[in-house]
Amino acid sequence: MATTTYWADAYLQKRCRAVEAIRKLRSGQRIFIGSACAQPQELLRALAEEARRMSGLEVVRLLSTEVAPLSQLADQTQDFTLNLRTFYLGATRTEPISRQRRFITPMNLSEVPDLFLSRKLPIHAALIQVSPPDDFGWMSLGISVDVTLAAARSADLVIAQVNPQMPRVLGQSFIHVNDVDWVVEHEEALPTVSPRGPSEAAVRIGQLIARLIEDGSTLQIGLDAATQATIQALGDKNDLGVHSQFLTDDAMHLYARGVITNRFKGINDGKLVASAAIGSRSLYDFLDNNPAVDFRPSDYVNDPFVISRHRRMVSMNVAHAIDLTGQVEVEASPHTLFAGVSGIVDFTRGARRSPGGKAILMLPSTTEDGRTSRVVPLLAERSVGVPRADVHYVVTEYGAINLLGKSLQERAVGMISVAHPDFREELFAAAKRLGLIGPERTLGEAVRAVYPIRLEETLEVNGAEVVIRPAKPVDERRIQEHFYSLDKEDVFSRFRHEKTSFPRSEIESRSLVDYVKDLTLVAVVGEFGFGRVVAVGESRLVEKLNMAEVAFSVQKDFQNKGIGRRMLRKIAEAAREHGIAGLMAYTSPDNRAMIRMFKSLPYRVKSVFDGEGVTLSCRFDELE
Repeated sequence: MATTTYWADAYLQKRCRAVEAIRKLRSGQRIFIGSACAQPQELLRALAEEARRMSGLEVVRLLSTEVAPLSQLADQTQDFTLNLRTFYLGATRTEPISRQRRFITPMNLSEVPDLFLSRKLPIHAALIQVSPPDDFGWMSLGISVDVTLAAARSADLVIAQVNPQMPRVLGQSFIHVNDVDWVVEHEEALPTVSPRGPSEAAVRIGQLIARLIEDGSTLQIGLDAATQATIQALGDKNDLGVHSQFLTDDAMHLYARGVITNRFKGINDGKLVASAAIGSRSLYDFLDNNPAVDFRPSDYVNDPFVISRHRRMVSMNVAHAIDLTGQVEVEASPHTLFAGVSGIVDFTRGARRSPGGKAILMLPSTTEDGRTSRVVPLLAERSVGVPRADVHYVVTEYGAINLLGKSLQERAVGMISVAHPDFREELFAAAKRLGLIGPERTLGEAVRAVYPIRLEETLEVNGAEVVIRPAKPVDERRIQEHFYSLDKEDVFSRFRHEKTSFPRSEIESRSLVDYVKDLTLVAVVGEFGFGRVVAVGESRLVEKLNMAEVAFSVQKDFQNKGIGRRMLRKIAEAAREHGIAGLMAYTSPDNRAMIRMFKSLPYRVKSVFDGEGVTLSCRFDELE
């Protein structure tokens, strides 16, 4: 008759020293190592010492913190002793990144667990780190469930480093003592990672992205400085949720402040769902036995179908470079520290399919030294991590654009508009050579323009949100559609003559502005990147007078709602800031709405009638 052993007795029988456990490994085996800050450091040190006695070992890992010199060992032995297979390129130090490139196995992270469980990539041994067992013999994988659970479940041999400092993280994160072959008890501090302080560009990117995120959104949070700057900019939001590959200190802080409540996710309401955590000791303490935390494997967290079931899912990831057609390179670089194919495509596709979802890719416009543009003409010989058809929002410190549904010409114009001004002319010339932009087009004043985000404002009109903002080069077609949709009398009021044609060459000057001498404001209703322009306010500098001439057009159903007045105030504020002396307008004496609007300014307004029209003017140094 078979006998069973109480788990606590079995635990005692399985205890051994790290070197003894590692000596159970054999040449030619494939060994999985727990990921990132959950790497079993004592087991890794023993492996690094004992590996030279073996040959043909293959180490499989997700994300390394390089606590043991395995990459160096692979280099020294020319992969004879040890070969590496890494699914996520990155490290807490920058120097190993370049030499690890050959070890990368590009895969969407959602597919990695099945690779192990199906034995397509058999795992002979798994080295993991866990919390001490509870009263029932269950040990938590703690801060790294991701692909570790699947590796442990499918491995022929499981060696667990039991560390009292590993938090007991709740969710689908447990492995039983009976499912472990050897136990190495060793207490030591878990590696911690302090994010780099965000650069000025990262802070500006964060401010732009915060404007795209609505209350009640569910977030996927990256590990890089730009994403952390975005999280820090969300302090005034309400009822955010988290469904993310990683949890970070910034997410913890937003949760503590009540910004993250997880109440309106639509799935797993009330839970912070993730598969791993990287951060400070305070973060790990926050996760310990916290019933608000639900850690799950990557085949769940990164499943695009699961992601798409969340309301207003927002994915935020950093790109290494983007070309003018929207192709994205996401390989690691010293600037981002953590990057790679990993879960970016999973979350990009899932977020786009979520109700009200947004997939956001962010990047500084240049390398850190400012010498190289991260917006490039074409990713010819560089690895494409996100195909152009999957790209949704792109944000640099110079603006945000929505590439979904845009033609290659619209994409090229949009990407150039958010590139660093120093590189726009050469990018524009390259776009023409590649046939992405018509040969007749010019960049005009937009070549040096810096988008003035301070002029953005959101109003509620007729029960809809109306965004008043500076025009962008990508607005050209929508401004053209606005003029074509105006009533005859409104066209006459705006242009002072009958007009039925609004050619692209004429509209181009309204979207390619420098925001100083030329400023166009648009009022937009609808989704960012697809909204309808319902009003246009224009300002052109008359240099000999140092006065800005203004003109406005508002669609019938949005007239008398205060939109034109708000536009005029913003144009006046911008003109004063740039040393322009005042404003002027020429209109029909019958255009009483325009006359009343101009006279609403807090300056002394002069009116001159020439027999046909009225010239209105005011100087900023002459208050009413």
